[in-house]
Amino acid sequence: MRVRRFMGRWRRVGAAALVLLLLSACHGRELIVENQDQSLIYDQTLAKTLVEYASAVYMTDLTALYTWTCSRCNDLTQDFEMRSLIVDVEKCLQAFVGIAHNLNSIIVAIRGTQENSVQNWIEDLIWKQLDISYPNMPNAKVHSGFFSSYNNTILRFAITSAVRKARKTYGDINVIVTGHSMGGAMAAFCALDLAISLGSDNVQLMTFGQPRVGNAVFASYFAKYVPNTIRLVHGHDIVPHLPPYFSFLSKRTYHHFPREVWINDSEDKTTEQICNASGEDPKCCRCLSILSLSIQDHFTYLGVDMEADDWSTCRIITAQSVERLQKDLASNIIMAKNDVDVSIVENGVQTDWSSSR
Repeated sequence: MRVRRFMGRWRRVGAAALVLLLLSACHGRELIVENQDQSLIYDQTLAKTLVEYASAVYMTDLTALYTWTCSRCNDLTQDFEMRSLIVDVEKCLQAFVGIAHNLNSIIVAIRGTQENSVQNWIEDLIWKQLDISYPNMPNAKVHSGFFSSYNNTILRFAITSAVRKARKTYGDINVIVTGHSMGGAMAAFCALDLAISLGSDNVQLMTFGQPRVGNAVFASYFAKYVPNTIRLVHGHDIVPHLPPYFSFLSKRTYHHFPREVWINDSEDKTTEQICNASGEDPKCCRCLSILSLSIQDHFTYLGVDMEADDWSTCRIITAQSVERLQKDLASNIIMAKNDVDVSIVENGVQTDWSSSR
């Protein structure tokens, strides 16, 4: 297993070299990093909690996730109450919804890229264009892949249904949406969707290593509807620099929504820099030299591993895990303390399970 992970990381390093060369045309000169606008309250403890949820959703043992007994289902998240587990085998999508009683909030976590072809996914982001308009937002253009992965799959219906049921049970408590990498991109569309229906004051977003998802017009709309948003960027992580931002084509290029918190590690301390409200603060992660960008920094956030726990092909391992979970549910081998809904899509066919059946 260690050899496979080692080789996988080195394959990514080779892919990164190509990506860095392609990106060189869209960055300006390196700038000196300095402290930025501190008006937004950044909660470090909340970040350390949410990164554990964003990591746990990568776990491939669905039975352990269902019962919240997985190896990453502890520490700051150990009192989490699972309410809905959502899996699409064919599209390699996975998410969960539940209650964090210590936060008095509903947590929505969406999994990011799991397959061994992470380097191919990163390279594809170089060429991806703003190809569709976001509904009811004039001139707002977004990445069709990220948009469709949330809005045109099981995720949107299952997540909104689970959130609605949880708020019916626990009252109108806040919703916190999180995810890493592509999961962060889908989490952004999820948070926007929930904020439009529930109200901006009721939805919070925190992502880790999230790529850009739309243009500057979309970023402005997003900041209006989901003002309580933090995008954490770890050190030299390459993914938040993708798809490319071209300052000389500001109206026709991808643009981050605010607000970035840039985390840098050193041997003796970690610094967390709150960036300005532009979404593209040139004194935050964009100040980095092209050749210093890293894939390695993408897979660790706040000291937490953000990779899948199994390096098999996503569809294979997910199908096997789904089969085990379905057998355990059918035989009543596993029990949940609360009513847990399970939504599974296999070969285009959806199956719904509930622990209260």
